Amino acid sequence: MTKKRLFASPKALDALIAQYFEYIEGEYQLVQQEAKSTGGKIKKTEEKVWLREPEPPTLTGLALYLGFNSKQEFEACETKARYGAPLKRARLRIESIYEKKLHFHSSSGAVFALKSMGWNERTDDKVTGDETDNTLKVEIIQSGIKPASSEKEVVM
Repeated sequence: MTKKRLFASPKALDALIAQYFEYIEGEYQLVQQEAKSTGGKIKKTEEKVWLREPEPPTLTGLALYLGFNSKQEFEACETKARYGAPLKRARLRIESIYEKKLHFHSSSGAVFALKSMGWNERTDDKVTGDETDNTLKVEIIQSGIKPASSEKEVVM
C-alpha cells in the first residue's frame, strides 16, 4: 500500500502554504452603520464584524493545515529535496513573526516559541581576526615552604 501524497508538487505546496497564511488572517464582513452626529446629521460608518478571528501562525497549525499527522512527519518532509525549500521558507516566515515580537515589552511567549523552534541563547566564545584577545591568563607559582600533606610531616 502506497502512502497518499499530501500535495502534487512543490508549486502546489507553495499555494497551500500561501492559503494557510491567508486563512490565519481571519475573515470579516464590513457592516454599514448609521449614527447621528452632534449636529443632528446622520453619519454612515463601516465596522468590521469578524466571522472568524485572526490567529497567530504556528508550525503545528501549518502542519495540520497542510495535512500532516505529526510534527515528525512535517520535519521529515522538510528534509526532502523536493519539498524542503517551501517548507523551510514557511518555517522562516513563522519564526520571523515571532522574532518581531521580541521587540515588544512582554516577549516571553515569543522567546519560548523561538527556543522550541531550535533557537538558543549563546555567548560568542569565538574571537574573530578583527578583535583583540583580552583574555587574562593567571599562572600560580608556588614559592616558599611546601605545605605539609599530613600531620606526620609537621615538625615543631
